[in-house]
Amino acid sequence: QVQLVESGGGLVQAGGSLRLSCAASGRIRSYYDMGWFRQVQGKEREFVAAIDRNGDIANYADYVKGRFTISRDNAKNTVYLQMNSLKPEDTAEYYCAAGFYLQTGDRSSTQHYAYWGQGTQVTVSS
Repeated sequence: QVQLVESGGGLVQAGGSLRLSCAASGRIRSYYDMGWFRQVQGKEREFVAAIDRNGDIANYADYVKGRFTISRDNAKNTVYLQMNSLKPEDTAEYYCAAGFYLQTGDRSSTQHYAYWGQGTQVTVSS
């Protein structure tokens, strides 16, 4: 069982930066793919970024590519999302997710993930 807790959200002006953290209660090590998704009220949850179990492969949605960076520190059981050049359209609740134990698959799909955090709000003002 893995429990995830996000932190680092807040209010920032357009062009600014934030770093989100996702702390896992269990050992994520190289067992779980990890992802970040976001959701605006009334809309579907959408993929932002993901990283494979070993931290070798990162995937990004086109709308954040070049601005966001996902990373993981397996020794600290923590995943990060560095967000630069933020835009008002990045405003959303951001969720961290952990995949199924040792399973590979489409890391951009919500179906790939077994565990979800409670979310952290990011608001970007214009």
